[in-house]
Amino acid sequence: MKNLTPALILVLTAGMLCAQTQPSAAGSSGVGAGATTLNATANLPVARIGNNDLLGITVYDSPELTRTVRVDSDGTIRLPMLEKHIQATGLYPEQLEKAITSELINEQILVDPIVTVSVVEYQSRPISVVGSVKTPITFQDTGVVTLLDAITKAGGLTQDAGQEILVSREQTGADGKTSTIVQRIPVKGLLDSVDTSLNLPLQGGDVVRVPEAGRFYVVGNVKQPGAYVINDGSQSSVLKAIALARGLDHFSGHTAYIYRTEGGVTGKNDIPIELKKVLNHKAPDIPLEANDILYIPEASGRKATLTALDRSLILGATVGAALLYVYH
Repeated sequence: MKNLTPALILVLTAGMLCAQTQPSAAGSSGVGAGATTLNATANLPVARIGNNDLLGITVYDSPELTRTVRVDSDGTIRLPMLEKHIQATGLYPEQLEKAITSELINEQILVDPIVTVSVVEYQSRPISVVGSVKTPITFQDTGVVTLLDAITKAGGLTQDAGQEILVSREQTGADGKTSTIVQRIPVKGLLDSVDTSLNLPLQGGDVVRVPEAGRFYVVGNVKQPGAYVINDGSQSSVLKAIALARGLDHFSGHTAYIYRTEGGVTGKNDIPIELKKVLNHKAPDIPLEANDILYIPEASGRKATLTALDRSLILGATVGAALLYVYH
């Protein structure tokens, strides 16, 4: 029997070591079970914690403290048995672990706590996509998100999307003041992948806005009066406008008019055009701007100018009413 003693001692020692290891394994799946559940759902990138984020907090061997906690609007969290609210917003999970550990010791709840913190759900990192997209959307930044990713989440661009995408981001300077930085991204370059740097990485708080393309209006003696979108990336002109309006109808004069908006008022700047010369290539084509109204009368002279003004004002009111209806 004496010869077996070392062997027995070895077996007993191994058993003790195994027994000491078991709680640790149970603790990882138990305090076990709760800790595994919290960590399994927290497969999110590490970032600063913000208001309304949902946190998974695990305190080893303390199931009463292991739970999910949502950060309050004041940026703090509250754990049971702790009198003090703990500041969470602005901290990384590792920093919050140290803060919770320190408070548990200070309030004599635990002697040597082991705390882990993970983010289960972000609610403080919204990225919004608005404007001329098929499905305007706001979603949380939960990883690497690029501008193309955001546009895809919004269902892509609509047919009336303009030639630029505006990305707005708030930035805090060294003096603590916050300002908004706006980057203008050309749609063609982004979609054609001509310059990969245009596919910006986005972050929580960014707003992606896709403005509508500009429009000009053609009225008077053309076969198809209406509003036409400037979405080909090139400059529009009187000849292009007439082509889009399917040509002239009964134009018999020499002069047409462009009514251009100035200071928010349409019709204050009327530009006469020698249309007959333009059509015969004896005068240069005239470029059009967004919101221009091209009016082509049947006759020339002052009477036609006054008629053009009246019609442009009627058209402006009609367009305004239509836009107001769409807005509501």
